[in-house]
Amino acid sequence: MNPFHLAFKVKDIDSTKKFYVDLLGCREGRSTESWIDFDFFGHQLSAHVSNHFPDLDYCGKVDGISVPIPHFGCLLTKEAFGRIQKKLELEKVPFIVKPQKRYKGLIGEQLTMFVFDFSGNPIEFKSFSNPDEVFS
Repeated sequence: MNPFHLAFKVKDIDSTKKFYVDLLGCREGRSTESWIDFDFFGHQLSAHVSNHFPDLDYCGKVDGISVPIPHFGCLLTKEAFGRIQKKLELEKVPFIVKPQKRYKGLIGEQLTMFVFDFSGNPIEFKSFSNPDEVFS
């Protein structure tokens, strides 16, 4: 597997560390006063401080649910999905899309949930019932 790299905008470093390190358990990498890297489940995220955040477009229609575009996320095991869900609920992080099973009984069946990080970036977490069906 080749890890991906994503650079994205955040409002500040402190709340970003609280969300990604303290809440999600991501390992912190290099940083300066204006950016910080994280190990996001084996992938490199680079969060850069910005004051310009364009409006989100809820143009994504997935299984009858409108989802914000752009968004990013991670494919997790069922156990990791449950751990992240519990942490988000414990910290009272509101869900954009509440945890649910999508495509029940069909190819591509998956658990999914969406939240905003503390800068307003939409993040999706998924767990496929059959990991071999990710691209089916």
